[in-house]
Amino acid sequence: MCGITGIFDTRSQREIDAGALARMNLSQQHRGPDEGSVHIEPGLGLGHRRLSIIDVATGQQPLFNEDGSVVIVYNGEIYNYQSLIPELQALGHVFHTKSDTEVIVHAWEAWGEACVTRFRGMFAFALWDRNQQTFFMARDRLAVKPMYYALLDDGQLLFGSELKSLLAHGGLRRDMDPLAVEEYFALGYVAEPRTIFRQAKKLPPAHTLCIRRGEPVGEPKEYWDVRFTLNNAIGVDEACATLEEKLRESVRLRMIAEVPLGAFLSGGVDSSAVVAMMAGLSESPVNTCSIAFDDPAFNEAAFAQTVADRYKTAHSVEMVKSDDFDLIDTLARLYDEPYADSSAIPTYRVCQLARKHVTVALSGDGGDETFGGYRRYRMHLLEERMRSAMPDSLRRPLFGMLGRVYPKADWAPRVFRAKTTFEGMARSSVEAYFHTMSILRDPMRDQLFSSRFKSDIAGYSAQEVFQRHAKRAGTDDPLALIQYLDLKTYLVGDINTKVDRASMAHSLEVREPLMDHELVEWMATLPSSLKIRGQEGKYMLKKAMEPHLSDDILYRPKMGFAVPLARWFRGPLKERMRQAVLGPRLAETGWFNRDYLEHLIDAHLSGARDYSAPLWTLMMFEAFLRQVLDAAPAVPAASQQQPVAVALQ
Repeated sequence: MCGITGIFDTRSQREIDAGALARMNLSQQHRGPDEGSVHIEPGLGLGHRRLSIIDVATGQQPLFNEDGSVVIVYNGEIYNYQSLIPELQALGHVFHTKSDTEVIVHAWEAWGEACVTRFRGMFAFALWDRNQQTFFMARDRLAVKPMYYALLDDGQLLFGSELKSLLAHGGLRRDMDPLAVEEYFALGYVAEPRTIFRQAKKLPPAHTLCIRRGEPVGEPKEYWDVRFTLNNAIGVDEACATLEEKLRESVRLRMIAEVPLGAFLSGGVDSSAVVAMMAGLSESPVNTCSIAFDDPAFNEAAFAQTVADRYKTAHSVEMVKSDDFDLIDTLARLYDEPYADSSAIPTYRVCQLARKHVTVALSGDGGDETFGGYRRYRMHLLEERMRSAMPDSLRRPLFGMLGRVYPKADWAPRVFRAKTTFEGMARSSVEAYFHTMSILRDPMRDQLFSSRFKSDIAGYSAQEVFQRHAKRAGTDDPLALIQYLDLKTYLVGDINTKVDRASMAHSLEVREPLMDHELVEWMATLPSSLKIRGQEGKYMLKKAMEPHLSDDILYRPKMGFAVPLARWFRGPLKERMRQAVLGPRLAETGWFNRDYLEHLIDAHLSGARDYSAPLWTLMMFEAFLRQVLDAAPAVPAASQQQPVAVALQ
């Protein structure tokens, strides 16, 4: 696992600013503390920070082909690299290392842009082919690994694993994109391909960008998409057996490492299933870790311990105080753009704990999206049945009226909280799911933003992100459609972003067996009845894991990885929250309605409403403005300049 960065002159072979490249590379030292180096030649500069995992002795980067005409910097793991080596050798390629990085180089020489279709793994890489005068970037299918880039006005293209490397260059304009701000306050993150800065972009999942020097920079090209065919007639028993086999294979591939390896263990179904598979594949006890909360409402440590005891893992537990909110500014600097998932706090802590014991950790991320585990999926299916039973001409006005007049009752038992359901029933399926996923829903954002901001976005709504993906989903099955939307939005923008930054902040590599693209493709062929049956989510995964995990683990209520925001804002964070939300930095933007900000605070503090999620979203935006937007790029000391390898021309 690594951090990559670089500068490519798309127009000619102008001299690369070595100092700027050094700053860019050093800004990502946390991603690769073991080694750091750069390569510079006319019109090209590549930087790499290395966290040594595979081929520790000879896997240094930037890495070249036999004659030095192709060079790469790469972040990730190609899990099937060992099977590709003999195939490439048969084509005449000579290997000088045992690393998956060299596999990518030779795969490019053999198959060109199509090389990415042969890789099974998580990856982001940039490659320069001098003979073809071609610069090529790629990102894995589910965007486990990040890739940012920006085309400057002078034709230089910057890229990096994190936005901070682009900011460190000094040439990136820092003007924010109002459309990205709209997406952030709706979703809690800025959706691909946009970033918070107008000039920078994210390379979307399963996309490549191929640039030939001297030619215009085109748009990224997609090389993969998941198709929910739902046409596999397999029976439940055979499906469970096949799933167990595929899961075991996915885990086995991700256990290849030359450094200490372990797993996160929350006590939930997904992480417990991964640990169960690891235990069956490992001759020694699996290293597992979990965090415990001192608030019983958020503590799953006992369930994690149950799994650890069953499989006799080397288990580490660390207590996290329920008032663990000192990371606000740290998280703002870590994520580089506004990011509002408060579970980033416990994720940061569990990565911090894991790094004390291992360098690689397997996680259960992606299980809810792949197997149908979210509670909101079951609620959406219920709403869909109600929507389909009533014509639009009656449903929309009736439930629209009920949604407007029914009081919002956050304090009431769940059965009486009908306002959100009524509002959802007045919408189409995609509109309703966007409504469900929004932190500040449409009416709230309408009140939150000033007239000036509304003018800046010119009618744009973050709902367009969902509509754009829904048009390409290729299915009208209610569950498959929202699974597809989550795979394109929430999994990428929220979950994978959270885990990548939190883990790499501690120089920890996290691997994702439940996001193996071959597993995801196979699951997409299965009918939705094998994923959710009645009120049971992850039906097939749970059935498949019954021989390996107890019913107390498989069928207990889902807890999630939450923090007590509502209590924080009415207690120890009250004044800090008020100062951030009503302070000068948000006011200076001219984008927010102060009266509504005061309403959010007053209603939350009085207990009339639970506005903890919107208030956290505002706090993290204010922290971004202070910690990232207003910060000058760090300049490394002379003693920290990176070594430069200059290619012979």
